[in-house]
Amino acid sequence: MRFHVEGMTCGGCATKVVKALHAVDAHAQIVTDPPTRSVRVSSTAPRAQLEAALRDAGYPPGGSGAPAAGGTACGQRREEPLLEATNSNVSMRIEGMDCGSCVSKIETALTRLPGVSDVRLNFATEKLELTLAPDSATQVGDIAKTIKGLGFGVSAGMGRKTESGIEAGNHIVAADPHWWQTGKGRQVIGLGALMGAAYAISLLFPAYGMWAFAIAVIAGVLPFARKAAALARSGSPFSIETLMSVAALGALIIGEAEEAAAVVFLFSVGELLESVAAGRARAGINALASLVPKTAVLLDARGGQREVPAASLRVDDLVLVRPGDRVPADGVIVHGASSLDESPITGESIPHAMETGDSVFAGSVNIDGVLQVRVEKAAADNTISRIIHLVEEAQATKAPTARFIERFSRYYTPAVMAIAVLIVLLPPLATGADWQTWLYRGLALLLIACPCALVLSTPAAIASGLAVGTRRGLLVKGGNALETIGRVGAIAFDKTGTLTEGRPRVTDIVAFAEESKDEVLALCAGVESGSSHPLAKAIVNHADAAGLAIPAASNAFATAGKAVHATVAGRRLAIGSPIYATRAAALSPGQLARIEALQHEGKTVSVLLDEQRREALGLVALRDEPRQDAQEGMAALKAMGVRTIMLTGDNRRTARAIAGSLGMEYEAELLPQDKLRLINEMKGETRVAMVGDGINDAPALATADVGIAMGGGTDVAIETADAALLKSRVTDVAHLVALSRATMANIRQNVVFALGLKGIFLVTTVMGLTGLWVAVLADTGATAIVTLNALRLLRFKGARSAEKGPDECQGVQLMAPIRNP
Repeated sequence: MRFHVEGMTCGGCATKVVKALHAVDAHAQIVTDPPTRSVRVSSTAPRAQLEAALRDAGYPPGGSGAPAAGGTACGQRREEPLLEATNSNVSMRIEGMDCGSCVSKIETALTRLPGVSDVRLNFATEKLELTLAPDSATQVGDIAKTIKGLGFGVSAGMGRKTESGIEAGNHIVAADPHWWQTGKGRQVIGLGALMGAAYAISLLFPAYGMWAFAIAVIAGVLPFARKAAALARSGSPFSIETLMSVAALGALIIGEAEEAAAVVFLFSVGELLESVAAGRARAGINALASLVPKTAVLLDARGGQREVPAASLRVDDLVLVRPGDRVPADGVIVHGASSLDESPITGESIPHAMETGDSVFAGSVNIDGVLQVRVEKAAADNTISRIIHLVEEAQATKAPTARFIERFSRYYTPAVMAIAVLIVLLPPLATGADWQTWLYRGLALLLIACPCALVLSTPAAIASGLAVGTRRGLLVKGGNALETIGRVGAIAFDKTGTLTEGRPRVTDIVAFAEESKDEVLALCAGVESGSSHPLAKAIVNHADAAGLAIPAASNAFATAGKAVHATVAGRRLAIGSPIYATRAAALSPGQLARIEALQHEGKTVSVLLDEQRREALGLVALRDEPRQDAQEGMAALKAMGVRTIMLTGDNRRTARAIAGSLGMEYEAELLPQDKLRLINEMKGETRVAMVGDGINDAPALATADVGIAMGGGTDVAIETADAALLKSRVTDVAHLVALSRATMANIRQNVVFALGLKGIFLVTTVMGLTGLWVAVLADTGATAIVTLNALRLLRFKGARSAEKGPDECQGVQLMAPIRNP
């Protein structure tokens, strides 16, 4: 059965839908596809019962109950369709796209079909999605026929998906065929053989040489001419196929058969090179998908083991992960300890020691121990699936520069064609020049008119930038965000969990009486051992880490908001705030001064008291410490000319201490609406980015020109933001700015090179210095060089370390007015 569930818009919705259906039939096989709102169910339960379960879960179904593709009423397997349609949504995989102009050709052709709208074609993932009106005369088969008529392939690769967003059967990434196994590779080999034969005939039988080359031209140009005719009928008359076909046939007519054959052969080679380069650009997302293991070892309640598809795992399933295995799902270790290599997900090269209670990512590699992991996220919601989904959306989003260049290319090609016509007509008519000479030059100019290199200049760089960012743990949700990040003049940071670790740590231990520091810490841990307060946990954890024996406590109770009391080693002790301590015991001026100095550093002080003797035994100071790389990150941003500001709801004293150690401006004691106000004020002067991790940061993340979320933060913050730092490192903010600037520099290089090269050869062609051979080399060469230049971004190493030392960045001040840098 197939359902259309309009409310299922994300992986989280898909998980809820699956749970609702499994509540009716625990053995149901379910395939969800949030982008098309499609749910396919193989179940013995009545359809009405499944629909009722969906409605009760808040996802009322609609659409037909046609049998799911892949089976018939008699249970016999039948051939999968080329694509799937669920009500008005169609999804399929397109093969053979080499550059951005291919996307434009397909989009133009499909939007001319009646009933077709909202065409979304992702060049990087070869995925097409569109809306087909239910009462449209256009059928799904007509869409496939139109695409095939343009010379592209259609397959079911994207139509059949599991909850993970990965193909059924747990997505096995097929290896790209070698270039000689592709259609374009075979065409190049065939044309090369024909060219070789034509040269041999022209040497052995000169009288027949021209005919041999003519045969090679006709055989080679025929596929391109057919494609050009189909493109012209579908609304793209000025395609490169049209330009090349006219130039080749024109050269053949004026007796330049050898050059015409060379044009066709070189053009075919250029198409092959573009295809190979496009394949390399798509390799990143395929590599991400391949991180998810094909199968998992499921443990039942009796300890039995059985191998199941990893995509079928459900929340709370228990799986066994052996040494060398990849973790099949996001989850928590319930038994065992091991080192895990998380580099495929976070980019961190050093394996992490994991034990019971630690969270693990799907795709991580288990190094040396046997683990039992409880699944916490279904396949649709695991880290890898979310990254894949976000990367696909990012690559499908056109950057502003790309949109501008596409608009420019629509006028560029007809303009150059008009110039070519004038070149052919004006000199002979005005001056009586030789027609054949100027016709030859006009044909060469047609080849220069191809906008492929120009159109490809931006998306190729953006795709490479997104790919290398993902590999380094910098997840950017689109070309628009990637362009904007490098242009920000100020970056606002939340404090807790962003600049700091988000949990208090013991920073100072002071003994006032005869007890040593270790004894003070052990007594504090004994008193706090029964408390769940974050400060209490920090003290106990610090004592454990120091290897201290924590004494048992009895008669423990709390005075709300003031102190915790307990009897430890026969002594009645209490741990309280400095205010409580001054009332419960007599503190010396020296002790008060020490407490005040620690508080001035933004630390929280807990005083250990002997309630029987009414004296202070010592104190423990705690603070949510800055991340280890926070100072380095601030220095790097300062060196790049970016102003940094801390916006926090914490008290002014703590904010001043943290900002002072990092060399930042700050604003403290802010409510969420205060952060919004400050962000808007700053946006009036310069572009602003906001970095945060909590639910309270989501409004500011959405308001800023660019929102950046820490990967360890809440789902709300990550979904709201334009970018996410999967490693939760402050230095990655600087790397993100550097990546954006490197990408934009690469785009500028590509545009200048593409237009400059064409401009040079336009002049040399008109002057008669270069001919058809050089013209086609200029076109294909420019496209190949632009692609290779974009691929250089894959070697991006990150932002350079700040030249200034830490001591030069220690100044702190309240947030000053922002000025455009």
